[in-house]
Amino acid sequence: MINAAIVGMGWWGQTLVESVSGSSNRIRFVAGVARRASEPLEAFTREHGLALVHDYDEVLADPKIDAVVLATPHSVHADQVVAAAGAGKHVFCEKPFALRKASAERAVAATEKAGVTLGLGYNRRLHPEMTKLREQIGSGELGEILHCEANMTFPNALYLAPDAWRASRDETPCGGLTPMGVHAVDGMIDLCGEIDEVYCQSFRRAVAVDADDTTSMLFRMKAGMSGYLATMTATGGGFSFQVFGSKGFVRLEGMTHIAGAPSEERRKRCFGTCYFKPVKGPLKTWEADQVDIVKAVLERFADAVDGTQPFIVPTREMIHGAAVTETIVKSAASHQIEKVV
Repeated sequence: MINAAIVGMGWWGQTLVESVSGSSNRIRFVAGVARRASEPLEAFTREHGLALVHDYDEVLADPKIDAVVLATPHSVHADQVVAAAGAGKHVFCEKPFALRKASAERAVAATEKAGVTLGLGYNRRLHPEMTKLREQIGSGELGEILHCEANMTFPNALYLAPDAWRASRDETPCGGLTPMGVHAVDGMIDLCGEIDEVYCQSFRRAVAVDADDTTSMLFRMKAGMSGYLATMTATGGGFSFQVFGSKGFVRLEGMTHIAGAPSEERRKRCFGTCYFKPVKGPLKTWEADQVDIVKAVLERFADAVDGTQPFIVPTREMIHGAAVTETIVKSAASHQIEKVV
């Protein structure tokens, strides 16, 4: 059993705790780090048996804690990973791993030097429908892959307070890219390999805070296929991921992590109706299994700590994902096609 501390106890940090509380025999949370206390937060820690502390260094110095799980602002991830590695703690980081490639490289190097396990919260890789799609591509069932396409939307930015960290352009450049879109970018990297070049347009249409709410991205993969991703943070919540091949296409639908929705719904309903349309033959439709992918990714991290099986995202793909994120932001500013380096 891995004893972990949750660092950052907002709505998503609490969701991570809820996913394994009282139900996992591989990882448990024993402490939580929050900058300030409140009655609801203290009630939450009592309910789930957590010690509430306000200093990250305190959990890093605690010999009873094996790992830290970071649900903190994106810009501090790299420094916090480096600090955890220096303290000999395994570290699981919520996405995005870093906003710049150099930061990701520094964090990975620190964990490798310390010999600790690094995990990253791309939980959608573990859903059975993504596993099936990966196998269809690998077996050639979809033929030559032509294009990947995704849409990720939620209304969360309509309700952001101006002083919320997620309302900051520095923390969440390109609107829905960092809270949602990086999941789809990771899916494209997982299924189609590295991304070679990017074009992005991003702007604000409806939200009150100074943040983009409408973002679209075009990709060209090194293997030759194309990709498209749209994120919107001021409309109804939804998710779709589609792969087109010369023998047919697969479309996966579902939902995004909407703040305020029930925790179980956020964890288990990310995938819903699925479709396969071959070039010849009828359309096939089915409903995805309800799988708690938040619990699954934390338990996969625990398995990697124990040496049972490797983590689902290789560190080279963590670094490449950060490089793609950096390039998307660069393209939105330059209004040009940008190479991923």
